[in-house]
Amino acid sequence: MSGEVAVLGAGMHPWGKWGHGFVEYGVAAARAALADAGVDWRDVDSVVGADTVRGGYPGHVAGATFAKALGWQGARVTSVYAACASGAQAVGTARAQILSGLADLVLVVGADAAPKGFFRPAGGDRPDDPDWLRFRVLGATNPTYFGLYARRRMAVHGDTLEDFAQVKVKNAAFGALNPNARYRKRVTAEEVAGSAVVADPLRLLDICATSDGGAALVLSSMEFARRHGTPHPVRIRAVSTVTPRYPNTVLDLPDIATDSAVAVGPAADTFRASIARAAYEEAGIGPEDLSLAEVYDLSTALELQWYEDLGLCAEGEAAKLLREGATALGGRIPVNASGGLASFGEAVPAQAIAQVCELTWQLRGHAGDRQITGARVGITANQGLFGHGSSVVAVR
Repeated sequence: MSGEVAVLGAGMHPWGKWGHGFVEYGVAAARAALADAGVDWRDVDSVVGADTVRGGYPGHVAGATFAKALGWQGARVTSVYAACASGAQAVGTARAQILSGLADLVLVVGADAAPKGFFRPAGGDRPDDPDWLRFRVLGATNPTYFGLYARRRMAVHGDTLEDFAQVKVKNAAFGALNPNARYRKRVTAEEVAGSAVVADPLRLLDICATSDGGAALVLSSMEFARRHGTPHPVRIRAVSTVTPRYPNTVLDLPDIATDSAVAVGPAADTFRASIARAAYEEAGIGPEDLSLAEVYDLSTALELQWYEDLGLCAEGEAAKLLREGATALGGRIPVNASGGLASFGEAVPAQAIAQVCELTWQLRGHAGDRQITGARVGITANQGLFGHGSSVVAVR
């Protein structure tokens, strides 16, 4: 397909709490991706950096920050910000540059040194900022929202605390097999149930941490890949970065209210479902074609919601899919074979890129003990504040 670009290289800096700056993590990931691709940094035509905005100015120019750290060599540079969807926006930007003929070889980098504890807004008064309002007016931290959404699933679909715990058990089992994961220890449902309540009904082990880490990709045109001696690379076939449609009738971060549907009926799909639908339509595939999915498991309950939004099962049947083992290693459609955010934590600008790294390794057959047999098609699903969709389809 004419819309495809090649993934020549993927690299990561392991997630954790390392106490260094985000540039160090991004440079390490970039060098790993360049080595994986077998290309020299001086041959890169363009650098696209996913921004790190907390803590001030440097992250706003992530592309140039990484280019300088690697050594100025004249490459085109771009910086993007879309909160948790920044990595997908960076991949989409790189892909557009390649398909338009502006560049043959593009380095995509995202990295973060996250604060300890849960995210909070930066200082200052911003009464026109819904993210600031929900923190300062309602006191609604991210875990509060996660808890509300979990309660909604329990009320509407009958999900249980045991279902939520099993998501963590599954992802921890995957994470234990991933050398880049921060948490590499299997857990039991009893350990999840015994962890501290953070936002009822969710426990500490139901919610992802904040982490340091970095991820990078080297993308190229298909012609460059052939010249480079890689005739059958993993290919990115679709990038979805859609926004919601009015009226939005499901409470979603950071907004603290829903739209009225009196005058206009709601869209056929929710926002998250529309992200996946756009990716499927662009790629010319459906959920039945998938070998695996990497989804944005900010909480165990939100992972279950993604099963339905991706069309892996019907509405209300996510817990049933989980209980059947379909999303575990060896199941029909493994989800978060990397270990997910449950095992990594959030390094915001890097996480959507890290998802594509996992698809790349799985589709190459290079994922080690967590390898999904015969993986051919994978999808990522993510979501950024303020209506930033994020989904990437990769194929082999």
